Amino acid sequence: MSANSAEPANRVDVVLLKAGRTKIRYAAELLGDDGTRVAVRAAWAGEGVRDFGFVRFEPGDVFTEYYWRDRWYSVKEVRAADGTLKGWYCDVTRPATRTGAELVVEDLDLDLWCSADGSDVRRLDEDEFADSGLAERDPEAARAALRALDELERLATGAGGLESVLS
Repeated sequence: MSANSAEPANRVDVVLLKAGRTKIRYAAELLGDDGTRVAVRAAWAGEGVRDFGFVRFEPGDVFTEYYWRDRWYSVKEVRAADGTLKGWYCDVTRPATRTGAELVVEDLDLDLWCSADGSDVRRLDEDEFADSGLAERDPEAARAALRALDELERLATGAGGLESVLS
């Protein structure tokens, strides 16, 4: 597709499931799919501002999101409307599946935040994960989720930070 083409950019619907239900669905621009990793870009899909105390997601923010078919997490690069990097929000999920124009991931409650300068790396929602009952329902998935959170934390605090997994 040329820059002057009237054809629309490739679009996908990102579907985030939680406990078997759709938590959120939003349209995103498909940046690439190499068979293992899917990259998309989307505007902040939440309603209004979401203030976590350590970062605010707000209208105009742009998320470049990376999903893997062979990893138990996704990494979302978050930029303000002016392009300033806010940081990376990582979700622990089952490996992603893509069927046509639909990219589906199942959220397993665990998350990790890494600020743009790497000085603030924090594990999130471990209490929600413990309360989810996943360890009892699907112990293998629970172990994979905890390993994924540990891996994300190692990547975030290691040389090259989370950017190393995105290149």
